[in-house]
Amino acid sequence: MRWSVGIEADGERVFTREEIVRLADAVAASGGIASGIGTTSYGARLLVEAPDREKAITLATAEFRRAAKAAGLPSLPVGRVEAVGEDE
Repeated sequence: MRWSVGIEADGERVFTREEIVRLADAVAASGGIASGIGTTSYGARLLVEAPDREKAITLATAEFRRAAKAAGLPSLPVGRVEAVGEDE
């Protein structure tokens, strides 16, 4: 099943447009979009294929971490995760 998973990581400093654009580029391959310009958090919504919500969150979180690292963003604690299945 296809899942849309939103993930947000909370930090202490404000993230720039350039940083979030780099994150957007990094999540684009996963059908993702990024958010966080001018805020103290950065986030993404990713599309993943998974049999259940738990696996969807696990897969999306791994991709989110990979994308954040590729974008040169600091590793931050995840503050919010939500997953919505295509039949919900």
